[in-house]
Amino acid sequence: MRTKFAASVLSALLYAQGLLGFAALASVLLKERAHASEFAAGGDMTSGPSLLVVR
Repeated sequence: MRTKFAASVLSALLYAQGLLGFAALASVLLKERAHASEFAAGGDMTSGPSLLVVR
């Protein structure tokens, strides 16, 4: 009985660890994707005065 309980606890812990690992991987990938799109959008904007301000 004890070995079945220990096996089920270890199984639950491995399952939880897998879920946390997947969540961490998804978080890192989404964060990298957000930074990449931020740099792409920021690259279009020029620094300094615009033509409308100069005219």
